[in-house]
Amino acid sequence: MPLLLALGTSLGRASPPDDWSAAVALYESRCYSAAREAFARIAGDRPGDPAIHFYLGRLALWFDDEPAARSHLESAVAASPAEARLYNALGDAYALAARNAPLLSKFEWARRCKAAYDRAVDLEPDNPAYRWSRMAYYQLAPRLAGGGLGKAHAEAAEIGRLDPMSGRIAQATLLLSESRAADAFALFDEVLRRAPDDFLALYHVGRCAALSGEQLARGRAALQRCLDLRPPVGDGQPTLASVHYRLGNIHEQEGDRAAAAREFATARALHPDFRAEKIALKN
Repeated sequence: MPLLLALGTSLGRASPPDDWSAAVALYESRCYSAAREAFARIAGDRPGDPAIHFYLGRLALWFDDEPAARSHLESAVAASPAEARLYNALGDAYALAARNAPLLSKFEWARRCKAAYDRAVDLEPDNPAYRWSRMAYYQLAPRLAGGGLGKAHAEAAEIGRLDPMSGRIAQATLLLSESRAADAFALFDEVLRRAPDDFLALYHVGRCAALSGEQLARGRAALQRCLDLRPPVGDGQPTLASVHYRLGNIHEQEGDRAAAAREFATARALHPDFRAEKIALKN
């Protein structure tokens, strides 16, 4: 999730810098409940600030508060209409609205979702994160709403052009959805031959195992190795909580419920606002 720090001194009275820095630090540490309270306190001093609306919108999305997310992110876009990151976040809010809407309203929310993602890509075509959002839309949306796996694979190829590892992860995500687990695993074999301790490749071998139910022993070993390595820094990157959650998935697949429960408890201990359905790279 983008941080929009450059917008942090825009509209409204300036909050004390320490308050802003503390709120951002809570957000980046994934202490989302505390971050939400911190940004809400600052909001009264900075009415109309798109950065405040961005953070509060992203936090509302984490907690599935779709009306609040839409309100904040629509306000952010209105205040800063040339900011790609705001459109990408707004697309996520419209995606949540589409998921929750009655059947007859889903297509209108889906249309708004895709338009927001398209706008983000138009504004920053070389940012892989925004292409990830559009790829997920193509993967999940019906053809009548502009979806399709062919389009999703084309978007994944563009992601790979911009960031080879992210492209591998994108392709693996699509291959798993097509029940092509062997092909998904193979995407990371070349990386691991060159760099056996590549955290992302190891994690995604584990993720492939957890989601497919195949090569479980290999996936478990890969995730165990991740626990000895330093995870990459950055929003959207897998954390040690993610590793423990995927280990729990594998233990479930293996029928060891006690071990799975221990891993899930460890994930929650590491991530103060852990929500299993939110740790996927893309929802």
